[in-house]
Amino acid sequence: MLYDVTVVQFTKMLNNLSRILDKGEAYAGGKKFDAEVLLQSRLAPDQFNLVRQVQIACDTAKFAAARLTGKEAPTNADNEKTVAELKARIEQVTTYLRTFSAKDFAGADERRVTTPRWNGKYLTGAEFALQHAIPNFYFHLTTAYAVLRHNGVDVGKSDYLGEMPYKGP
Repeated sequence: MLYDVTVVQFTKMLNNLSRILDKGEAYAGGKKFDAEVLLQSRLAPDQFNLVRQVQIACDTAKFAAARLTGKEAPTNADNEKTVAELKARIEQVTTYLRTFSAKDFAGADERRVTTPRWNGKYLTGAEFALQHAIPNFYFHLTTAYAVLRHNGVDVGKSDYLGEMPYKGP
């Protein structure tokens, strides 16, 4: 289950984010302003800008998979300045996520997961996924969506959710 709610879902949602960034770039082009304006936008003065929201969503996805499976995650310099660079980062993360299989998550529910910020404290893998990684991922993904929507980009729920795996009539 942890594979499906992390790797599979994070990959889908990061791909949706990439398409939403395309819409933001097209909006900026249509209105004749530099997309950099959108990338530096935020919902509140003390909140991270769009660039950082995308970076953190990507980091949360890759670190969740790595920590749940005991693998090493790639590092990023956090120096993206353009939509193309953010999309490349998303692609790098989704490519990394595709290296995992459900078998990699054997025992992940009970694996002890910690981060350097937790000062030696830990959560079980299930607790980490359900109470930290998944909510954190969606917080930053939703905030990125909201920054674009707030700035007039024509995105809606179907852009956010993406294609659904509907069955039968």
